[in-house]
Amino acid sequence: MSDAGPSVPLSHRVPDLGALELLLAVARLGSLGRAARARGISQPAASSRIRSMERQLGVALVERSPRGSRLTDAGALVTDWARRVVEAAEAFDAGAQALRGRRDSRLRVAASMTIAEYLLPGWLIALRTELPGTAVSLLAGNSSMVAERLLAGEADLGFVEGLAVPAGLDGAVIAHDRLVVVAAPSHPWTRRRGELTADELAATPLILRERGSGTRQVLDAALAAHGGLAEPLLELASTTAVKAAVVSEAAPSVLSELAVGEELGARRLVEIPVGGLRLGRELRAVWPAGQRPAGPARHLLGLTRRTS
Repeated sequence: MSDAGPSVPLSHRVPDLGALELLLAVARLGSLGRAARARGISQPAASSRIRSMERQLGVALVERSPRGSRLTDAGALVTDWARRVVEAAEAFDAGAQALRGRRDSRLRVAASMTIAEYLLPGWLIALRTELPGTAVSLLAGNSSMVAERLLAGEADLGFVEGLAVPAGLDGAVIAHDRLVVVAAPSHPWTRRRGELTADELAATPLILRERGSGTRQVLDAALAAHGGLAEPLLELASTTAVKAAVVSEAAPSVLSELAVGEELGARRLVEIPVGGLRLGRELRAVWPAGQRPAGPARHLLGLTRRTS
């Protein structure tokens, strides 16, 4: 057992990796000055480091003379041990680099439908330009699905549209959005002279996204004080399907402004003003609590902030 006793950490009893590499350089080059230059430090700094290592180990390692530096018998033995430690450290470093390379070669993204359809394509094109070697997989669903995939370790970064950061996740706001009431041009609401009231909207069977979607969460919360939503005429799992049903004159809907810009511009849909109802929302990037995004996930997060 070491005289230092088991209570003294090993890091206090064993020279650090830099000191061991310096000792190996002295053994290889036969000169403390040449070893110092090879390690990129001054000769006084190298001498001080060798002396510190000798005090730590309690033995002389190097004999200095005008003709150069020579290892003592103890120094030769310690150098042999040092070589094994450095080789093990090199293997450790190579393994860590391999892990980083594997992490940095792929990115798993989970995103709610609106973000996946209308914002992520631009971000991923920019990411492809900056990190061409990264393979990206995208899982699109509702905000509840995004949270489930992140918590299960099946995604590296997520994007949601709900009212708050889901339980078990951390997040950051990366954009803002607004929900709008839309109807087909032939719907009676498009000929109203005044604004639709929140009570009227709440009482009308609408075509809506499914429960668990960020759009539905925001709408449910906004209409809670107005009696809550009437039973939907249809519940559909994608924004594209909802828009198609509204265009076909089935019923109005409430959708992201991002999702209906093209249809509003082409007059395939008409926005219906609603009085006394706030339907703004924050779009967030999310990740497991306490685990900041790293590698390509961190890069993508940075892109969302630069382009929002």
